[in-house]
Amino acid sequence: MDQVKVLYDAPRDLVKEGTQFMTKCTKPDKNEYLQICRAVAMGFAIMGGIGYVVKLVHIPINHVLVGGA
Repeated sequence: MDQVKVLYDAPRDLVKEGTQFMTKCTKPDKNEYLQICRAVAMGFAIMGGIGYVVKLVHIPINHVLVGGA
C-alpha cells in the first residue's frame, strides 16, 4: 500500500512544483534580454574562433602527416 501511495504522490508533486515554478517565472525586461543576447553572441564568437584556430592548425599538420595527397 505504501508503494502505491509513492507512485501516486510522485506525479502530483511534480505537477505542483511545476506550477509553482511557472508562477514564479517572469519575462525578462529589455536590459536583461539584451544582456542574454550579448552573452550568447560572445559564446558563438568564441566558439567560432576556437573552431577556426583548430582548423587553421589542423590543415598544415594533416598535409605533413598525409604527405599532401
